[in-house]
Amino acid sequence: MARSIDPQPKAARGFIPARTDEERYLMRHIEDLARTAFSREIARYSDFLSDREQDLARAALGRAGVQEGFRFDGGWPEAERKVLCLEPEFSYAESPIRCVRLQCRALAGAALPAHKDYLGSLMGLELKREALGDIVLPEDQPGTAYVFALEPAAQLICRELFQAGHTELTTELLEPGEVPAFPAAQREMRSATVSSLRLDAVLAAMLRCSRGMASELIAAGRVEINHLPADKPHAPVYEGDVFTVRGKGRFGLTALPGKSKKDRQIIEFFQY
Repeated sequence: MARSIDPQPKAARGFIPARTDEERYLMRHIEDLARTAFSREIARYSDFLSDREQDLARAALGRAGVQEGFRFDGGWPEAERKVLCLEPEFSYAESPIRCVRLQCRALAGAALPAHKDYLGSLMGLELKREALGDIVLPEDQPGTAYVFALEPAAQLICRELFQAGHTELTTELLEPGEVPAFPAAQREMRSATVSSLRLDAVLAAMLRCSRGMASELIAAGRVEINHLPADKPHAPVYEGDVFTVRGKGRFGLTALPGKSKKDRQIIEFFQY
């Protein structure tokens, strides 16, 4: 496929301010944590935050005048859900994140639990979602899952979780040095051409469906961009956007290389 050699200006989606009472509360909570941490020089930590919540936390830190002494940590390098770690220079830092290894004892030929099975079983323990980070299922360890959680939640998992779905399992609380280096996820990169960088056109290419069907998904409230509801088929999309389509999956728009010979926009993307 031919590509234009003309340089393409990169547009980026700007920060979207808090839109709900919950988001405004989160920002105030982060500001309070920051004031406590840096006025008293003691480490403070948030709960696990989604991508959207991490953006709000950065904005709250900026509003509080905090430019250094903080980081985001999810327990492993490619974590999506992360804890905000506020660690002033002379504070005693101790990460609240623990990792629990789950090992299934499935019968021969039985299907192993999927991500949703593990998450459902964890929610069955009445854990709050913000107490849980990523659930990692390494491809080279079938039947094994690693759950990143805050310390109290990790202890509860070890005491009370005995199955995922219909499969029995055992739990083991790992020390920080025992968490393995997970192999990088193998994602198939795909490319397509679209008539414009409208949400309905890009979504149709990703889902391999018609623009009309993509518009119906948007109108039904089943589409999010960067964890925010998307309700306009003509909304512009940008390189780096993440699209969540309920019932269809999640997609990342990784690059906009240029135009094809037919003057259509080339997009490159993958499915999580």
